[in-house]
Amino acid sequence: MAKEFDVVVIGGGPGGYVAAIRAAQLGLKTACIDEWKNEKGDPAPGGTCTNVGCIPSKALLQSSEHYDHAGHAFAEHGIDVKGLSLNLGQMLARKDSVVKQNNDGILYLFKKNKVSFFHGRGSFVKAESSGYTIQVKGAAEETISGKHVIVATGSNPRALPGAPFDEKLVLSNTGALAIGAVPKKLGVIGAGVIGLEMGSVWRRLGAEVTVLEALPAFLGAVDEQIAKEAAKLFAKQGLGVHLGVKIGAIVVGKKEVTVDYTDDKGAAQKAVFDKLIVSIGRVPNTTGLNAEGVGLKLDERGCIAVDGDCKTNLPNVWAVGDVVRGPMLAHKAEEEGVAVAERIVGQHGHVNFNTIPWVIYTSPEIAWVGKTEQQLKADGVAYKAGTFPFLANGRARALGDTSGMVKFLADAKTDEILGVHIVGPMASELIAEAVVAMEFRASSEDIARICHAHPSLSEATKEAALAVDKRSLNF
Repeated sequence: MAKEFDVVVIGGGPGGYVAAIRAAQLGLKTACIDEWKNEKGDPAPGGTCTNVGCIPSKALLQSSEHYDHAGHAFAEHGIDVKGLSLNLGQMLARKDSVVKQNNDGILYLFKKNKVSFFHGRGSFVKAESSGYTIQVKGAAEETISGKHVIVATGSNPRALPGAPFDEKLVLSNTGALAIGAVPKKLGVIGAGVIGLEMGSVWRRLGAEVTVLEALPAFLGAVDEQIAKEAAKLFAKQGLGVHLGVKIGAIVVGKKEVTVDYTDDKGAAQKAVFDKLIVSIGRVPNTTGLNAEGVGLKLDERGCIAVDGDCKTNLPNVWAVGDVVRGPMLAHKAEEEGVAVAERIVGQHGHVNFNTIPWVIYTSPEIAWVGKTEQQLKADGVAYKAGTFPFLANGRARALGDTSGMVKFLADAKTDEILGVHIVGPMASELIAEAVVAMEFRASSEDIARICHAHPSLSEATKEAALAVDKRSLNF
């Protein structure tokens, strides 16, 4: 007889494992199914984010920044380093260790919250009057049933036609995190979040990096002023970004990849790389779910179709995270997972898409929340803008990193904050204040009147808010 649960979560990534924990906290008998495994074959819950995404990429970004600082910035601080060398094996081993700590942490949280964990691939079998039968295919097959099912199966990297990922020469994010030796020449197709982050890692470690982007504008989703500032900083670092290119033939040889492309002036170009990272977006992962077997509806993009509450077309079946509409961000998935668990028990789970922060973990970091200036112009919204450079921030000077700025956009009449955009040191941490402020519908004056610690990078946030009213104190 199948084990029965109030809630069965298919997928143990950020949306899935958080949904399972919250459901268990609310008194529901909960199971979570996840098939990720490490090199030893042991369970490795956490999904793409923990295993080949957010966590390992940040580990390598941190390590590569340390290496870069030791080679170029320490001397200014009076720290002389002689015989600097790269131990890439140890760097990758540390990355793997960080990943395993997170895997083990999730398994501990399941045990702590009495979530039953099943290691394998979950798929629908059939709908019954009491819920849904779910098959788990792992080391051993078993069948369980759930009154409610939450699908949180995430996404997969999109491949270029004619250039499938082999994770040896043509790399997705998975292969990009496990290159065994620093390539002399590294190509990156796609100047999005993954492309820029991975390109930055390997550039700092010594690779000559060329980024090929089809769109004519750099980081089109980012505020234009911030994107232009970031482009200048990346160019100064030696990150070669080519915009408006059209990719042609890709030929994979034994030890190199040749890419034919047309540049923004229409001229034919050819580039030969030791490795090629393809980062042109991600697609929802519904493979093996047997959605068609139970009539689970997908939309035109292959996402599971849901309403504003993450309900699918099937009764008591929900879906969250990358497999549904909206931004493919781990923290968005987490918020949806919590909201769905609370909705199941009759509470009013809440996700505000207007205050979801975005971060690109390059150096400097780029972070933003809310509307960009170009969006406000397109929407015909009257606004005021204020900026403050880190060059004028005492803490940034002390850190030795004065690149970038903070930018505020506020409603011209009400002064409500409409967007905050940052390029600079610790932008990923600084953006949190803006998210809180916007969630409570604060004005730029509210932030300008709040006391910020001195010296701190957060003072740049206060100064940018002051600049909306043209009364910045330190610039």
